[in-house]
Amino acid sequence: MTTGEGSARRARLAEIFRFALVGGVNTGTFFGCYLLLHPWMPYFAAYSLAFLLSMIGSFFLNTYFTYRTRPTWKKFALFPLTNVTNYLVQSVGLYALVTWAGMDDRVAPLVAAVVAIPFTYLISQRILVPRKPTDGPDGPEGPGPENGMDERQPSRLA
Repeated sequence: MTTGEGSARRARLAEIFRFALVGGVNTGTFFGCYLLLHPWMPYFAAYSLAFLLSMIGSFFLNTYFTYRTRPTWKKFALFPLTNVTNYLVQSVGLYALVTWAGMDDRVAPLVAAVVAIPFTYLISQRILVPRKPTDGPDGPEGPGPENGMDERQPSRLA
């Protein structure tokens, strides 16, 4: 392995660690918001609002801290796809683990959640990280935000 490959691997592992850390913070934020809102509104309304608030927080933490890129309205609009993906993978995983593998239905949701992490990571990375140019080093129209390419920025949170 070359020095560049080792450096790239360390950077990727650090990014995955930051993603997991944000996931933990997001889970805590969701649950804390839910507990704070629940006395003031019906449980499902509290659940939905807490979910929405934690998803917004997750978007900003993932853009600035995990992937170190700038948030945009387009990324913000696409970000809920990560939650839909997570839900679908966990649901299918839960069904498969309980129905086909005979796993205890109290443990299966945790296993399904762990299985969903790589899928969620890949989808969020695809949405939040700028794509590499395809036509030469600067893309067909040159570098910069004018052509939809935004560079990763150092995070003020890290």
